[in-house]
This record gives sequence, structure tokens and C-alpha cells, in this order.
Amino acid sequence: MMLSIKDAVADMSPYVRKTAAHAIPKLYNLDQDQKEELIQVIDKLLSDKTTLVVGSAVMAFEEVCPERIDLIHKNYRKLCNLLVDVEEWGQVIIINMLTRYARTQFVDPNAGVEVEDKEQPFYEEEEEEEEEEGEGEDTQRRHKLMDHDHRLLLRNARPLLQSRNAAVVLSVAQLYQHVAPRMEVCVVARALVRLLRSHREVQAVVLTNIASMSTRRKDMFEPYLKSFFVRSSDPTHIKSLKLEVLTNLATDTNIAVILREFQTYIGSSDKEFVAAAIQAIGRCASNIREVTDTCLSGLVSLLSNRDESVVGESVVVIRKLLQSETVGHKDIIRHMARLVDKIKIPMARASILWLLGEYCDKVPKIAPDVLRKMAKTFTAEDDIVKLQILTLATKLYLTNPKQTRLLCQYVYNLAKYDTNYDIRDRARLTRALVFPPQGHEDNKLARHAKKIFLATKPPPIQQSSFKDRDQFQLSTLSHLINARAAGYQDLPDFPPEAPDPSVRCVEVPVIVAPEHHHRPAYQSRGSKQKSHKPTSFYSDDESSPGDESDESDSDSSDSDSDSSDEDDESESEEEEEEEEEVKGKKKGGSSHRKKITMKHESQSSGTNDSDSDSDSSSDSSSDDDSESESSSTSEGEVVKKKKASLPSPGASIQPASAKYIPVATQELLNRISGSGLAVACRFTRSPHLYSPRMTSVELSFTNSGADEIRDISVATKKLAPGMALHEFAGIAVLAPNATLCGTLGIDFNDTTQPAAFDLASGGRSFGLSITAPVGELLMPLAMSEADFNLNQSKLRGMNELSGSVLASQDAASAVVDKIYETANLLQVQTSSTTTLKFGGQTASGKTLVLVSVLLSESGQESCVTVNCEKMVISSMLLKDIQASMKKM
Repeated sequence: MMLSIKDAVADMSPYVRKTAAHAIPKLYNLDQDQKEELIQVIDKLLSDKTTLVVGSAVMAFEEVCPERIDLIHKNYRKLCNLLVDVEEWGQVIIINMLTRYARTQFVDPNAGVEVEDKEQPFYEEEEEEEEEEGEGEDTQRRHKLMDHDHRLLLRNARPLLQSRNAAVVLSVAQLYQHVAPRMEVCVVARALVRLLRSHREVQAVVLTNIASMSTRRKDMFEPYLKSFFVRSSDPTHIKSLKLEVLTNLATDTNIAVILREFQTYIGSSDKEFVAAAIQAIGRCASNIREVTDTCLSGLVSLLSNRDESVVGESVVVIRKLLQSETVGHKDIIRHMARLVDKIKIPMARASILWLLGEYCDKVPKIAPDVLRKMAKTFTAEDDIVKLQILTLATKLYLTNPKQTRLLCQYVYNLAKYDTNYDIRDRARLTRALVFPPQGHEDNKLARHAKKIFLATKPPPIQQSSFKDRDQFQLSTLSHLINARAAGYQDLPDFPPEAPDPSVRCVEVPVIVAPEHHHRPAYQSRGSKQKSHKPTSFYSDDESSPGDESDESDSDSSDSDSDSSDEDDESESEEEEEEEEEVKGKKKGGSSHRKKITMKHESQSSGTNDSDSDSDSSSDSSSDDDSESESSSTSEGEVVKKKKASLPSPGASIQPASAKYIPVATQELLNRISGSGLAVACRFTRSPHLYSPRMTSVELSFTNSGADEIRDISVATKKLAPGMALHEFAGIAVLAPNATLCGTLGIDFNDTTQPAAFDLASGGRSFGLSITAPVGELLMPLAMSEADFNLNQSKLRGMNELSGSVLASQDAASAVVDKIYETANLLQVQTSSTTTLKFGGQTASGKTLVLVSVLLSESGQESCVTVNCEKMVISSMLLKDIQASMKKM
């Protein structure tokens, strides 16, 4: 799986790379030991400049290694600039990640501004001109304090407020809420209000976020007050959220409009909504003292409402208001006491009994009579009402023992045998305090019972239920449900001092223009003089006029490579020099050249080859070679030449010729099926002239008939994706009993899939199919033992397969011959007599293939180890070697 992901990450298609990014979290969940290798792959994906891939790469980063913030530094500015062009769900992921990044890498833009905001009302009496100047200077000072990268993030995220996707808008809103200066958060208000016209599911989430934001910033949404008015078509939970927002936005200036709106809601048929509206009126009355009396009188008028639920909720809200202000409200308490017989809602009855007990000194004649009525119906009341009856009896006995002593004892006796254990425990506790047993009359608690039960209670604080939600990050699931969800991570605090901002400064690769364009590679290695030209890869004027002429010459020489004549002698000399340079580059690759090629390929949505991870040693002069090649080849040629470079770490690894040439042929077409034409193939193990990625296949055509066969050529190619075939030269006439040969060039793309094509002959067509053994897909490499050991150490784990064969030290030469017959490899000279080592690379992908045989003593099995990044190649090669060893 890991090898497949690595191959897919280097694919040309951005869709394939995107799919590989999606597979990374799944592999991490299956095997977390692969984390380090996956981080390397994620680092490579994060550097991708294709907008289709970036969002998926950040998603993989968040799932696997969100703590590796160092991977974001060099890609931060690129992510900010690509934010607008990324797909919508990718935008959500990137913005959430950048929010956490900004909280760790930038200082708080609101540090030291809270005092100024609190003192702002004192400046309202000044002239408007001075106020505007002060705000302008304050904003300008904040902007100066902000980091440029901090400002870059906010500036590039702001256009996304106009996105059609609600998740994107909410992501930008939470970004501004948690990262932006307080003066700039207001820009998200209009976008959030726009989302209220969407589906009711979206409305619920948006209103939850607005309700949380409005507890801190009322001025943000006050201009859009009417957008939160309840509609008759709204579901109940949407109505409740809008009531919450309207209550949070209530101020001295708009309270009249809001209260008039609340009055219309009371006539609704939705009982739950009506109760919420009455509670909202009570919150407005407690928060704004100027309208407390008005709201209280309006709530008292609701006590005569026909709807029992309205009356009950009004009683509860009035009780909370009276607890805050009891002066002058004696008549309200009397009026509520008369409603005990009518109201059946348990919470309302309990609120009335609590008021009578708390302020029994204000109604000394009414309270005992209410207790008498409650004692009659004690057994039929709800538990919450029974508890308040016990409290009322206790308080009345402490304030008026002569009149209520027997009544209080009667209530205690009823509660003693109640079915609810809470009521029984409460009765035992209060009885022990009020009626201490004999011998315990001097109990300290009993002496202070009056202070305990009649102590002054603090008034209830009516605040928004969304006030404590700012502990969670905005627009998250934890914020929505007001509880810590699984996997939620707290938003980090701003650092007191900003970390080093230079980590986000990524240098642009510099293009090197060599002085001597046609100097051979072995001469340029000794040269130290270079001319640096920091031009862009997209520039059409990148190369000099001399380079352009060389490019045209090289192009013309490539297009006429099959012809043997050259008209211009100077052009042929230039072609030979360029071929020498290419050979020099194949022997020793340049890391700088790889960086340039990778940048050029990523800009054109190209592919990074799998061998880019392997090391390569280079001198300072190899930059000259890279420039000459990049300026003389097209984009597609750059990709091919990069793939053709050796994945070796040292210049000592070089291509070599085959040590064994197979003579066995494979029949492709017999003479009966071919109407006298027989075709056979043989792998020559020699490099093909058309492309070094191709495998040479020699075709032999034999005419077994009595007539001539004319016009033999390749007709239709039926190749798998990624494969290529170079045709042989057509045969005009094949005489009877004659045999002619032709050479095919096939790029098998490092697979054993057959190369199918149609052979045209004398107006007829025959289907042929050539399948290459895995050993014929390799090219031999000459390397030292140190290079072999170094590369083998890098190809461990899943890149290594081992098996046993029947071979001993005495048959070392026979083992070498068998491996030469099986695979096109070259033996590495070693100092050990018990170990045989062979090196090579795949013809198409240039992936290293290392084979080692540990010979054992006679009569014991030996161990064969194959190291290769491509697991399919190594597995099939190991099976072929084991099969050939059995024939010894």
C-alpha cells in the first residue's frame, strides 16, 4: 500500500495525486508505524501547486501529523494565495488549519486594546472628527503591529465570505473571530446574515454561531436586527435561536422594538415558543433596568391569560424579577397567591410557594392560608411542589410559630411516609432543625435555624446560555452541542512573542545560465565561473539568443535522428557535444537540476518520479549542465530526461552492457496461422536507439510458403496506458524460404503486461502479443560494493523480499550464470566469497533493483534477497530466480 501511494503521488494526473492524499489517512489508521514515511509523502504533496491536490494534502496533514507545524512554514504563503482557487471543501480544511497556525505563529492583534474598547463610551461626547481621527490612528497602529503574513491570510480569506458554500463562510467567520483584530470582525456579519435565507439546517448552525458571537459583540449584528425576527414558517428550534439572538442584541435604543416583537409572539400557537418568548422578556427586564417595571407590569397582565401555560411561565419569570426587586411589589405577590387554585403547572405552583415563603413577612395573613390549602392536596402534588410546601411550612413556623406549629408538624408527618426519598430526607433534615428531639434543644444548628432558612438570597443572574460557548472554537461540532466532542482540540493561545517569521521566507530557485553552452561535462566540472540569471521558468525570454539557436539546432537534430546524412557540419558537431553533455548528466545527476525540474513540472501539473527520493552527488559545475539541458528541451523532454537520470548516490554507478545475451526465441505467429508467415521474437538486452526507456525486441520473419510476402509492417497498436511501441522498419518483400529481422522498441512501463499490436502483411492482419519476463525489463548497472550497500540500506522493510534456494558456495559460478540468464543484471565485485551481489535498474522508471545471494555451506539452503521500490517487480523477480535455481 505504501509503495502504491508513493507511485501515485508522483503521477502526472492531479486526480491520481488527490486520490493518493485521501488514501494516506486510511493507511495511517491501519498501521500507525508508517507515520514517518507518510509524513515524507505529505511533505511532498504539500509542495504541490495544483489546486486540486492542495486541499486533500492539508486534509492528510491534519489527520496524520497536525503537530508538525514545520511542514507548513515553507508552504504557508502558497496556501494563502491558492485559497481562492481551491475547491470548497478544501477551503474549509485549509482555513481551519491556518487558523490554528496563526494562533501559534502570530501575536494577538487585540493585545492591549480591551481597555480602549471599554473606555470608548467616554469619547462619544467628543466631536465626530476627533473620533474618526482617533479610530483611524488606532487602526493604522494595529495594522503596523500585525505581521505581513498575518495580514496576507486575512486579506486572501475575506473574498470567500461571498462563497455559495455555507461551510466556507463559517470557516472564514471563525478565522476572523479568533485571529483578526476586533475592529475587523464586523465584516463577517453581512455574510452570516445572508446564510439565514438558506435551508433550516444551515440556519440552525449559523444562528448558533451568531448567538455565541452576539454575547460579546452586540454592535456587529445590531444593523441587521430585523433579519432575526421570527417567521411563522420557522420551526421551533429556529424560533428559539432567533429569540436568543434578539435578547443578546437588546440595548437601551432598540428595546422598545424588541419588546413589541415579543408581545406578538405570545399569541402564537406554539406553546414551547411562547414560553421562550416570556423568558426572553424576563431576561430583557433583568438586563436593562430602565424597562424592568414595564416588563413586570406586562407579565402581570399575562396572569389573566386564558392559556394556562402562558400564566405558568409568567409566574416563573415574575418570581425571578421579584427576587431582584421586591420593593413596592406587595400587590403582585398577593395577586399571585390567589392563582394557586387555578394554576396547575408544577413549576408555576412551586414558584408561587417559594415567593410566599421568602416574603412571608409581607403577606402574614395570606401565607398560612395557602399552606393550609397545600396541606390538603400534599399527596397529589408533584415532587417539586411538595419540596416547596416543606420549605413554606418551615419558614412560616420560624416566623409565626403560634399559628402554624400544628400545620407544620402535619406536613412533616405527610412527607415522612412519601414515596420519594428526596422528600423524606428533606423532611427529616428540617424536622431535626425546627423540632429538635428531647435533650438536643441546645443544638447550635437549631438555634440558628431562622438565619439558615431566612437568609438573604442573591438575585438570579439571567444570562445567555451561549455565553460560555466561547471556550470552543467557532463553527465546530463541540461549539454546536456545547460539549467536548471526540477528537476536538482546544484552540491554542497566542504566543507572547512572535516566532521567527523568516521560516516562511522560501527562496525562489535561481536559474543558472552557463558561459560556455557547448562545453562538455568533463570540462565544465573544472570550471568555477557561473552567471546567475534569476528569471522565472514561465519567461519566454529565459534563454539567450545563442541558447535559442542551440535549441532549434537540437530540435532539428532530434527530429532527424533516424536519417544518416546531415547537411550542416557545424550542426552535427553541436549535436555530438550535446550528446556528451547528456551522457555526463546521466553519470552524475545534480540535486540543483532536480529542484529546477521539479518546479517546472509542478507548474505544468507534471509528475515527480519515484526516484526523486534517492540521493545523488553533484559538483558545483553540474548546474551548467542542468541549464543547458533545460534550455534545449521541451517540457515533456525534461520529464523524460529526469526519469532517465540514475537514482544513485555516487557518480561511480554507471550503465553497463549485458553479460549474457539470450538466444532462445518465442513464437508469436506460426506458419499455419500466418498463411506461411512465421514470426518469432528474442530479447537482445541492448539499449534501443529511439529511447533509453524502451526494451529492444528482435523479430524474425520467415516465409515458409512458395509465394512472396509483401508489405510487412505494424498496423494497429493495442497498448495499455503508459506503454509505448516504436515500430520496426517495414519489409517490402519477403522471398520464399527467406528470413529477415526487424527490431521493435517497447516501453513496458515497468510492468509485465503484454504489448499487443496487429501485424499487417499482404493485405491481411494478424494479432501479436509480446510479454516480457521481468528480468528483461531491467538494465545492468556497474557500481561499487559501497554504493550497493548504501542503496540496499535505503530499500528495507516493504521494499525487501527474501527467499531460499538450493545452492552452496561450491556452485557460486553456476549461481551467477543462472542469475545472468534470468535477469539483465551485473555482478558487483565484493570482498566476501559467501555473498553474491547484482545491480541494475528498471528500463522505464529507472528504479534500482538490487539482488544479493548469501551462499551457505553444502547441503543447506541459501538466501536470495531482492531490494526494489516496486514490490511487484521484486516479487516476480524473486520467483523467477528461485525457479531457475531449481534447474541446477
